[in-house]
Amino acid sequence: MQLCVRRFSLYPLCAAWAGQSKLVLLRATVGLQPWSTRTLFSETGVWEKEYRPETRRRVERWWHQRIKAQWQKDAQVLNPMGWDAFGLPAENAAIERSLDPEEWTKSNIQAMREQLDSLGLCFNWDRELTTCLPDYYRWTQWLFVKLFEAGLAYQKEAVVNWDPVDQTVLADEQVDENGCSWRSGALVEQKLLTQWFIKTTNFAKPLLDALQDLPEWYGIKGMQANWIGECTGCYFEFRLKETGETLAAYSSSPETVFGGAFLAILPSHRLLHGSSSVRSALQKGFQRGRDSQTEVTAHNVFTGQDLPLVISHKETFDGYLDAVLGVPDSSEEDLSVAQALNLSWTTVLKSNSDGTQTLVNSAEFSGLSRQEAFKSITQKARELKVGGHLTSSRLRDWLISRQRYWGTPIPVVHCGSCGPVAVSEEDLPVILPKLQSLTGKGASPLEAAHDWATCTCPRCKGPARRETDTMDTFVDSAWYYLRYTDPHNSNRPFERHLADHWLPVDVYIGGKEHAVMHLYYARFLCHFCQDQGLVAHREPFWKLLVQGLIKGQTFKLAESGQYLRREEVDFTDKEPVAQCGGRVEVTWEKMSKSKHNGLDPQEVVQQYGLDTVRLYILYSAPPEQDILWNVKTDALPGVLRWQSRVWQLVTKLREARQLRGFPNPSLLKAKELAEVKKIWESKNYTIQEVTAHFTEDFLFNAAISRLMGLTNTLSSATPRVLQHSVEFEEAVAALVMMAAPMAPHLASELWAGCYLCAVSSSCQINNKSCGAVTVPLQVSKDCDQVQKLVLESSIGQKLLRDRNIKRVILSPRTALINFLIDE
Repeated sequence: MQLCVRRFSLYPLCAAWAGQSKLVLLRATVGLQPWSTRTLFSETGVWEKEYRPETRRRVERWWHQRIKAQWQKDAQVLNPMGWDAFGLPAENAAIERSLDPEEWTKSNIQAMREQLDSLGLCFNWDRELTTCLPDYYRWTQWLFVKLFEAGLAYQKEAVVNWDPVDQTVLADEQVDENGCSWRSGALVEQKLLTQWFIKTTNFAKPLLDALQDLPEWYGIKGMQANWIGECTGCYFEFRLKETGETLAAYSSSPETVFGGAFLAILPSHRLLHGSSSVRSALQKGFQRGRDSQTEVTAHNVFTGQDLPLVISHKETFDGYLDAVLGVPDSSEEDLSVAQALNLSWTTVLKSNSDGTQTLVNSAEFSGLSRQEAFKSITQKARELKVGGHLTSSRLRDWLISRQRYWGTPIPVVHCGSCGPVAVSEEDLPVILPKLQSLTGKGASPLEAAHDWATCTCPRCKGPARRETDTMDTFVDSAWYYLRYTDPHNSNRPFERHLADHWLPVDVYIGGKEHAVMHLYYARFLCHFCQDQGLVAHREPFWKLLVQGLIKGQTFKLAESGQYLRREEVDFTDKEPVAQCGGRVEVTWEKMSKSKHNGLDPQEVVQQYGLDTVRLYILYSAPPEQDILWNVKTDALPGVLRWQSRVWQLVTKLREARQLRGFPNPSLLKAKELAEVKKIWESKNYTIQEVTAHFTEDFLFNAAISRLMGLTNTLSSATPRVLQHSVEFEEAVAALVMMAAPMAPHLASELWAGCYLCAVSSSCQINNKSCGAVTVPLQVSKDCDQVQKLVLESSIGQKLLRDRNIKRVILSPRTALINFLIDE
């Protein structure tokens, strides 16, 4: 059996803003080194029998840099790391400290990079990305321009979610079920603002259908499908006769578009509240009561007729709609509205004797079944560029405008003559200007950067102003997996042949919080890039591993909700109370500085060791479950004991080989041979199970449990089986190899220790004794190998370097080597 590795394991960009202590465990690829590698204790000449704390510290110090130096040689694995470095948290932290967010971010990146290195994590640092650097966000802007040119990035006035604390707009996905901001926790307000959107609804049906081609994602596919919704309808774009502006209205039965009688809008629609010139006319209709017909009309491009706008008495339509096409033939409710307002309409459905319906009075689509007409009419709408993209009633376009400073500038200028115009490719990136001060309050900080905002229109060369909103950080991180394949390209965001070679990502690892938003946006960008001919594939990720959080214990005052430090809590009584007075609520929450429940990785590693911390995190729970960080649980003592037991196995094997020489299986009796068979079967079963856990279901806790089971089997081996069984030695070696990705430092020392089950070979020069060199038992009869080891030793360097060796004699009976040299 073989432990497999994938080509491309992708971890989402780490947040580089908080400066908080994070414990992150990712797979480290470890190449166990060959027998000639010196162990730590071959340097001292002493192999300690017990794996004590000091032993552990010395082993980890010895192997840490050696593993980092050699881990990626000849590997076909891409294991990148980057920093999602723009956004509100970094800006807010900089404001609180009166710092430049760029400097604050860079210092945190350096600190977190050191933390990751200290945990023994191996990344392709030569592919490191940082989203706040111009050489990255230049291409984020380039992709935005491509979206803009394709008609998928647009600006409109809309009622939006406003976070009163962070002073910025939020996408619908960033508001929780209680109507609060996902970031600040503040109750979200509704505001009418002109904002930038990306038309993700155009890709809703392809994104939904593509899920069927992917393997099971631990329920995430269902979450994605539920988020998108059933794509049974589409938007049609109607042009208001009075102003020429476009109004998008949803139709749940697009095939009946020729039978439209009116467009219904909600009382909250932007046309009733914004700067539109039809607002007063609409408001007059609204004042007349429920289901009011207005004097405003919209042109139906299919029929050539103008439809009246009706203000609905409803507060909401299905899903998140604010405008729908009313077709009396397909809805009893629409029929009653049309009749009440004495509106005219065209009958478009004819019922057949077999229960089916056929279109009538629908131009070239007449005579088609509803299903046939559905496909044909939506296709026609797409050709006419008036909608027709299948989507659900619950899905909205992606709102990307943010009214804050620390983000990717939107590469658009506003011209009085030309309207919004995209910045030309050769003028990218639009560099974020340096600002003297940030307050986080009021209008977008970029509006104050007058010199930066004043510019020339790329089209007419007249005076213009830059867009002062910045992009949502999810735009930056929705395409980073593509940049990883070609991170230093200064001419394009990436070369297609490199993206097609590495992608789709074999294993995408992300937190539960990214199961809908980030994953949905990343999938959308990949579908768009395929449409643009930039990549060959639609889906960016093949296998998905959703990891849980490591949660820390929190203490907060029951009355105010104020978080306390542990030292501020009195644990004397059965129920904890605050030292300042007041009942304390004890919970487990995501680690955060503001909640005083984080921990410093360096302190934890110093106390328990790198490998112990890694094993503890993997062993505590399956990867998709949260871990409650409590080192008093059985998990940590359990992995500590297991490391010591594996060390003991190698110690016993070394002693047996050094004291009693080679194994002789012919000496084993029937009962001992049965024991050997059990070891052989246990080893094979363990390899099979651990390989599956590493490469298929990622149940690393189950993998460790299986390794513990093999350790139990080997630990119970009788002395004669240990001494004379080749299967015992092979099983120990397999155990060490399987432990290596999870406990690389310990495993590297044990691996070298297994092969250095050594004998002390006496050295002679011209038949005179000059000392002894320890050589592996397995090569003790190989003259060339023993000669090489002696020449590399301190004896060889001192006495044989630059000497003419005429002949080397290795004794066939004793551990002795004799060098004959010129005097």
